Amino acid sequence: MNATSADNARTTLRGQCLCGAVRYRVDDAFGYAFNCHCSQCRRATGSAFKPFAGIERTRLRLEQGETDLLIHGNPGAAHDVHCRHCGSLLYSVVREGAFAHVTMGTLVDTPSIRPQGHIFVGSRAPWHEIADTLPRYDKFPP
Repeated sequence: MNATSADNARTTLRGQCLCGAVRYRVDDAFGYAFNCHCSQCRRATGSAFKPFAGIERTRLRLEQGETDLLIHGNPGAAHDVHCRHCGSLLYSVVREGAFAHVTMGTLVDTPSIRPQGHIFVGSRAPWHEIADTLPRYDKFPP
């Protein structure tokens, strides 16, 4: 493997749904990462918050399972992308379709970015206590 191939292998991450029907690759070049505590993210994940990393939509590529996708929301605007078989939330398309918020739990490989804070903490689940020292925001930071 030459140096360029080795660099590409390190900067591309694999991701997939629970059942493996849908697989994707995404560049390890996320611009931001947060733990979202809004009620929609809690419902979509069934968890206290959704850890996600944001990246330009063009830097995420489906490798397998395009016909296995379930789109929730407006396909021409903001929407969530799930596996239609196992229900895994893979990513959300946001910001007028320009960005993807990749759910960090679906990544097979370890990204270089870590969550930078908690967002929408005013609507966090009352049964969940945030135990780390990351910054907390009432909305998405500027």
